[in-house]
Amino acid sequence: MTHYFESPTGPAGPLGSVRLTVGSRELELATAAGVFARDGLDKGTAVLLEHAPPPPMTGHLLDLGCGYGPIALTLAVRCPRATVWAVDVNERARELCAANAEAAGLRNVRVVEDVPEEVRFAAIWSNPPIRIGKQALHELLLRWLARLTERGAAIMVVQKNLGSDSLQRWLTESGWPTERLTSRHGFRVLRTRRVTG
Repeated sequence: MTHYFESPTGPAGPLGSVRLTVGSRELELATAAGVFARDGLDKGTAVLLEHAPPPPMTGHLLDLGCGYGPIALTLAVRCPRATVWAVDVNERARELCAANAEAAGLRNVRVVEDVPEEVRFAAIWSNPPIRIGKQALHELLLRWLARLTERGAAIMVVQKNLGSDSLQRWLTESGWPTERLTSRHGFRVLRTRRVTG
């Protein structure tokens, strides 16, 4: 069985599309088989995009697990002077995200499998891949949280039934203070900050 966080093999099949409104802009994003939420914007991402606090207007921003790009392109539209890094292990998702950014004329999006080590993020936005398992998820989050700037924050959306509250506790106990910003439609929006002293 192929999961959305793995690179699918074989032909992508017919492309689908998802409409996304960002402020006054209407974007049409191409999707395909083998990527997360190919048939429409998933509820968690919709909650994140609607209820997250405003992102920093400059600096480096990260969409962790970009899929075909709804979060990355939203950040790019809202923050035209920022550099948005869109990261995903799924090759097809990266190809779609890059094509969607190009079609939208968003030149501040960098779609990659990894980010140069020296880059530090003013913000990380993510609908993280909870289903990869707790240990893999924890390793993934710790790796990228360590690359926040001193005043940076990660904004994540996690379904309550998939462990948002236990993830919040674990992050805080692991030295990454995490607060719940809102709860909508069974999803929590969490903000994680670096400890500064």
